[in-house]
Amino acid sequence: MTTLFKIIALLLLNAMVLTSCSSDDNGLAMVPEPTDNMTATALTSYFEDLTQTSPLPGMAISIVKDGELVYQNAVGLAHIADNEAYTNQTITGIASISKTFVGAAVAKALEQELFTLETPINEVLPIDIVNLKRPDAEIKIKHLITHTSGIVDNLEYYLPMNYFFLPGQNINTPGGTLLQEAIGIESGTPVSLADYLGEYFLTDGDLYSANSYIDAAPGSTWAYSNTATDLMGYIIEYTSGVSFDDYVTTYILNPLQMHTSSFNILEVDLNRMATPYFNKETAFPFYGNHGCPEGSMHATNEDLGKYLLDMTKGIAGTSTTLFDASYYQLLFTPQLANAIVPQEFAENHGLFWYLNKGKWMHGGNDLGFSSHMEIAADGSYGFIVATNMDGTFYENETSWEQTKQKIKEGVEAFIASN
Repeated sequence: MTTLFKIIALLLLNAMVLTSCSSDDNGLAMVPEPTDNMTATALTSYFEDLTQTSPLPGMAISIVKDGELVYQNAVGLAHIADNEAYTNQTITGIASISKTFVGAAVAKALEQELFTLETPINEVLPIDIVNLKRPDAEIKIKHLITHTSGIVDNLEYYLPMNYFFLPGQNINTPGGTLLQEAIGIESGTPVSLADYLGEYFLTDGDLYSANSYIDAAPGSTWAYSNTATDLMGYIIEYTSGVSFDDYVTTYILNPLQMHTSSFNILEVDLNRMATPYFNKETAFPFYGNHGCPEGSMHATNEDLGKYLLDMTKGIAGTSTTLFDASYYQLLFTPQLANAIVPQEFAENHGLFWYLNKGKWMHGGNDLGFSSHMEIAADGSYGFIVATNMDGTFYENETSWEQTKQKIKEGVEAFIASN
């Protein structure tokens, strides 16, 4: 989830009285510390302690080292009220880590010669998209995949017009009321990517606005954009002739045998899905978002481990499962000049993946779901973690960052010990 999401959530929540624990309760207390000899058993105990000493309800994590899945486990609770354990078969939203699947789909489309990174997007779209603040700008595929297109998330529309409660959900709960009053979410069903994006980019669209752009030449300015990611998904859909989620299923998920994963929220078995939480006392109803490429991948830890393993092998040059080895390398090749990506975020961008401190990574924060994935630049190790802890609302952001850091410390100790 973007920083923009966090900013708007803060602005909206300032006027609300929330049924949340205090800021003191949100911090980590008596946190566990990694051991010098972090065995798999010790790591599991460490993570279990973390669910008891932090706001983390539950989590699932996979770790790869030297081309092998060396740890895969889940701890804590998927459903607190029912005391239901998180397992490797629990389905979890992974938020913006979904963008790395868009990156893989782009690599596949490049291999299929549907377009190139240098292709202007208006050459592969049914309509011309014009930056209303810089009408002469030529946006290319390479700009969409590096968040440098000049297309940004319009704060006025992004949250209430994108998110919706799934049919049959009880929204008259503290969590449901919070999302209705703070963000304006309503019940609904998914619309097509063409219809959703048409509201933004067609001149007669209800969301058509200059506020969907910044005044910057494509490639010159980094601005994280969910809307641009959704547009990239639609370009894949339009050029391939199949829906985006079907394209990903056919060319990414099926080859990796990720058979319980999907971008289509209506295909997800909600009976197996972890409950998203604002905090341990406040559950959110299940929801979807029309802009599915940006953050709607749902998967089990079993499936995510397969994805992690293939990506680490791809970086190391030992996988051709999804496409030729050269396209794995392209996924993880820096695309931007130095200093375009803000230093506090990362050093550079590949195809949606970003490079920071010698690791390729992506994080994700959505309403009640937080996740993180990173792989050593040489592919020697990596991990992915998915949780039902909120990190989007301002008062939860610090707690998630602290919890994520403790998870990383445990992983690093395990990698060093094994």
